[in-house]
Amino acid sequence: MIGAVSRRRHRPAAAAAPDAGALLAALPNPVLALDRAGAVRFVNPAGEQFFGVSAAALVGHPLADFVLPHSPVFALIEAVWQSGGSIAEYDTPLQGPRFAARSVTVEGAPAGDGSGLVVLTLHERSMADKMDRQLTHLNAARSVTAMAAMLAHEVKNPLSGIRGAAQLLEQDADPAGRELTQLICDETDRIVALVDRMEMFSEHAVISRDAVNIHEVLDRVRKIAQSGFARHVAFLEEYDPSLPPVYGDRDLLLQAFLNLVKNAAEAVPDPGGQIVLTTAYRHGLRLASPSGDQRRHLPLMVAVADNGGGIPDDLKPHLFDPFVTTKRHGTGLGLALVAKAIGDHGGVIEFDSQPRRTVFRVFLPIFTPGANAPAGIANPSPH
Repeated sequence: MIGAVSRRRHRPAAAAAPDAGALLAALPNPVLALDRAGAVRFVNPAGEQFFGVSAAALVGHPLADFVLPHSPVFALIEAVWQSGGSIAEYDTPLQGPRFAARSVTVEGAPAGDGSGLVVLTLHERSMADKMDRQLTHLNAARSVTAMAAMLAHEVKNPLSGIRGAAQLLEQDADPAGRELTQLICDETDRIVALVDRMEMFSEHAVISRDAVNIHEVLDRVRKIAQSGFARHVAFLEEYDPSLPPVYGDRDLLLQAFLNLVKNAAEAVPDPGGQIVLTTAYRHGLRLASPSGDQRRHLPLMVAVADNGGGIPDDLKPHLFDPFVTTKRHGTGLGLALVAKAIGDHGGVIEFDSQPRRTVFRVFLPIFTPGANAPAGIANPSPH
C-alpha cells in the first residue's frame, strides 16, 4: 500500500553463550575431570590450590600420584563408572603428598553420554557449619560466664572459712593431723585458684582494643613457649608479612594463642614434635550479628597446627565446652577461655583434626581507623 510505513521490531542480540572454562574457573570448590584410566583431564584453579600443584603438573597424570593410596575417593570413582549415576560421600578423609589430611564431601558424576569422563567436585566443611560451631562455642562461653559468677559469690567465701578452721586445728594437731590439715589448706587453695580463673570469663569484663600486630603477638607466644613448656618442639612460621593489624586486645589475644600453643605442645610427640604458626588474609569471610542487621568482616586468619595424635572423635563436638579435657590434671578451661576471648573480639574459631595433623584456625577483624567495633562488643570509654 502506497504511503505505508514498514516497521521492524528490533530484538536485542542474543547474549553470547558463557565459556564453560571461565565458569568452572570462577567456582570456589575444586573440580576435576578424570578419564577411565584415572588420569586428570581438567582441573580448575580451586583444584590447583587444593592439591598444591599446578594444572600443568596435574593434567595428564593419574590422580593416584596426588592422593594417598587406598583413599575412599577411588572407590567412589569406580562406583560412578559402574552405576553411571552421580554419587556423593560425606566427611571423606583425603590426604596427599602436597596437602594435609582434611575431611571433604566428594561428589562424582559422569560428564555425559559418551564423554568418557567422570567429574569430581570436592567440598570442604561449609562456612555454615563453621558458623554453627561458632554459635556453640559462644553458648559454651556464656555457660562458663554464669558459672563463674555463681562460683565467685557462693564458693570462695565458705572456702576461706574452711581454710581458716584448718589452720586453727593445725596448731594443736599431732604430725598426722597436721598433714591432714595441710591437705585441707592445699585443696582449698587449689579450688580458689580455679575459681579465680573462672572469673576471667566475667560477662562484665571490657576489653580495651586497638591496632595489634598479630605477628608480634605470635612471636611473643613462641618465645614464651620455647623457653618453657615447648622446649622439645620445633616451630615453623608461615606468615603473610603484608597483613594489616588486628582490631583487638593484645594481652587477651596473647593469652588465647598461648593456650592454643600449649595444647599443641602437649599433644605432639617427643622427639619429633612440630608446631606450625600460619597467618593469611582470607577474602569474603563475614559473620552475621545475632540481630541480622550487621555483618562482621573477618579476613585475618591465624592457624596453629601440630603433628600430634589428633582429637578423639567423641570430644570434637564438645571441645570448647568447659571442663572437657583429655589431660590427667587438666581443668578443661583453656579452650573455653580461648572461645570466649575470640568471641569477645567478634571472631570465629574452628578446627580440623586427623591423626598427625590438628589445626585450629582463628578468624579476626582487622583494624580500620575510625571504624566502629563489631556489634555486641563493648568499646572502652574514652578518657
